[in-house]
Amino acid sequence: MKNFTKFEDINLANQLIDKALVFKKDPLVNAIKGSGKRIGLIFLNPSLRTRMSTQLAASNLGVESFVLNMDKESWALEMQDGAVMNQNKVEHIKDAAAVLGGYFDILAIRAFPTLTNKEEDTNDFVINQFIKYSGVPVVSLESAIRHPLQSLADMVTIKENFKEKRKPKVVLTWAPHIKAIPHAVANSFSEWAIGCGHDLTITHPHGYELDTKFTNGATIEYDQSKALAEADFVYVKNWSAFTPYGKILSVTGDWLLNEVKFGENKHAKVMHCLPVRRNLELSDEILDSERSLVQAQAKNRIFAAQAVIDSVL
Repeated sequence: MKNFTKFEDINLANQLIDKALVFKKDPLVNAIKGSGKRIGLIFLNPSLRTRMSTQLAASNLGVESFVLNMDKESWALEMQDGAVMNQNKVEHIKDAAAVLGGYFDILAIRAFPTLTNKEEDTNDFVINQFIKYSGVPVVSLESAIRHPLQSLADMVTIKENFKEKRKPKVVLTWAPHIKAIPHAVANSFSEWAIGCGHDLTITHPHGYELDTKFTNGATIEYDQSKALAEADFVYVKNWSAFTPYGKILSVTGDWLLNEVKFGENKHAKVMHCLPVRRNLELSDEILDSERSLVQAQAKNRIFAAQAVIDSVL
């Protein structure tokens, strides 16, 4: 595996899921595989779980990790090829990525979308510039349109908690928020759930349709209660509008997920990538109940990252 930036195919996904579960049972089973190797974790945006879990994963493999908060600790980057750099950008991505590629065996990049330049964001411009100029394998720690490490951990969590022979019924539900949120987690979860063969329903208010390249194969249901009725897993996430791009739209009705919304469905488990705004996106009664898998998801981030790094080495 050269780079890890998206869902590739079900065979690779299953290999990574199974490998993550092996590492969960014995995190140090390949403790010297990465001896002498270095991974650079480059953050253009904030992180808690992604940073800590990826560092732990690298450590479990004997890989030395270095963190650069590029948004706070480095020069402002010019991303555009051919730019005349006579403004506030100090270093070109061509030079910075090449330098980092010379320092590290693997680069892991987090770069959020602008939510203003739809073309650049949907083409995953920033992370692709690092891939283009670094010359080493690149792992996405979340890009403008995908969060594959989160989605891999989510698939691991679903596999751990579903033992029936049928397809799991998975629901992705939109949740309220106070600001415009990227589409990356919702896109990526949809891509992986569909790719892994799960029965996916996406429920959201009218106007919050995701990019159809991520949702082909899913059922779209605008009635949240109907979507939840037979769900095995409910993934809660806010996202801004895709059209008009990056905007917050007026919504009628109550989309906060609480126990009442489940009706007679007593078995459904609830997932969220964190961080979560309690009692805005998701109620305390759900987050602190036996339905909640959010802490299991967070723990599985270590082993998902470990499976990916192990496969790239």
